[in-house]
Formats: sequence, structure tokens, C-alpha cells
Amino acid sequence: MFNEEAVRAALQSTTLRGEIHVLRSTTSTNGDARRAALRGAPHGSIWIAEEQTAGRGRGDHLWQSDAGLGLYLSLLIRPKLTAQDLQWLPLITGLAAAEAIESETGVAIDIRWPNDLLIGALKTGGILVESKLAGAQVDFAIIGIGINLFHQHFSPGLGATSLSLEMRGKSQPDAQSLAIALLTRLGGELEQLCGTTARDAFIQRLYQRSSWLRGRRVTVHGPQACSGTTAGVDERGMLLVDAAGGLRTITTGGIRDAG
Repeated sequence: MFNEEAVRAALQSTTLRGEIHVLRSTTSTNGDARRAALRGAPHGSIWIAEEQTAGRGRGDHLWQSDAGLGLYLSLLIRPKLTAQDLQWLPLITGLAAAEAIESETGVAIDIRWPNDLLIGALKTGGILVESKLAGAQVDFAIIGIGINLFHQHFSPGLGATSLSLEMRGKSQPDAQSLAIALLTRLGGELEQLCGTTARDAFIQRLYQRSSWLRGRRVTVHGPQACSGTTAGVDERGMLLVDAAGGLRTITTGGIRDAG
């Protein structure tokens, strides 16, 4: 079980100094965070669960959240961002998560636009951002993060793996240390997000971290379905794909390797 006071103390030097809720079991940490946000919970509040009984990914997909086997957390933020900036949130969270995982475990993580954490071709983590707008401004956003730590078996067809499986007998991942490392990095990324110079730096770091953003043949799934070669991201974090008919800006959906 997580030590709430240890997490709180570790985050005192960041801007993430809201409420901290450590739960043995919940339906969804994002759901808990949203209800609290509507009641006025402060920026930087965090929900961490040992188990989610109805964990969610993008597109209402279920997220396998077995007790004690993963890191399941949600962060409530009240950022000074417009609706057009929201796509940056899963991307900078992906950067923070990838860097934290590599630092804590030595396992290299790839980032697949817009929200997947991969080890090789297999998914080990995902990010779900949900928000409420006040006109064109973001009232609040909830960043949900799920990372497979100790899973040994997955439902057929998921194409997933866990850090434990990939570490193969090395020292095992520590959920609390990973959560603290991730949140500390994410707090720093969020502080910089509003600056244009910082976004240019984010883009370059994404290109270094992700094999999916440039020069990869992909199929786009969703309302903007197409196939083509990735050509980077724009200033809003949207994916650029060189497809039949020219360069397309993908604002929604997901990508997979072109078969």
C-alpha cells in the first residue's frame, strides 16, 4: 500500500501540493477526480488506487487494473490553457512517464501518439486526459495514468506487457517510487507548458523518445482514417501524416503500424 505522507513529502517541492487520496479499491481514479473537481478540489490533487474495478482507457476501452499489479493514478490540474492546448497533456505526460520508468527500472519506453507507452511493440501503459471547459479556456483537466507493473497474464488480443515481465528477474519495479518520480517530472513539465520555447523543446524531446512521430508508415483509425508516413507534430501537438492527397493534420483517433 502507498504511504500517503511519503508521497506528500516527496512532492512538496513541486506545484502538485493538493489533496492526496490513497485508495485500496475504486471504480476509476479518473471518476473520483472528476467528482472532486466539480466540488472544487484544488490543483495538484492526486488519486492513487491499488485496484480499479472499472478502469478506463480512451474510447471507453476497459483498462485491466488488477489489485496490486499496476500503477493506477489520476492527477487533477487547473492549468492556464486553452482548449487547443489540451493535446499537449497526454504528450508531456508520456514524456514524464517514459523518463521516470527508464530512470527507475532501466526499461526503455517508446511513445505512440497520442497516449500509449510501449516496450517494443507491446503496450505497457496508457494515458487518459479528460477535461471541462469554461468557454475557450480549460476549467480543469484530469490526467489518468495506468502502467502495468507486475501483470503476468493479459486478456487475449490485448498486445500488452508489464515492466516485471520485461525486467526478467532484475530488481522489480517499486510502485510508490515510480509514482513519485513520474509526478515530480510531470509537475515540472506542466510548469513549462505555457511557454513557446518550452513547446519547441518538448517537440524535440518527443522526437528523440518516440519512433512513431517521424518517418513511420502508419494507419490512422477513427474519423480521420487514412494511411501514410508520419511527419512530426504541429505547435498544438497534433500529428502530421503525409498521406495520399498531401499532408494531413490528425486531431483525433489513434495510429498503428501500416500492415
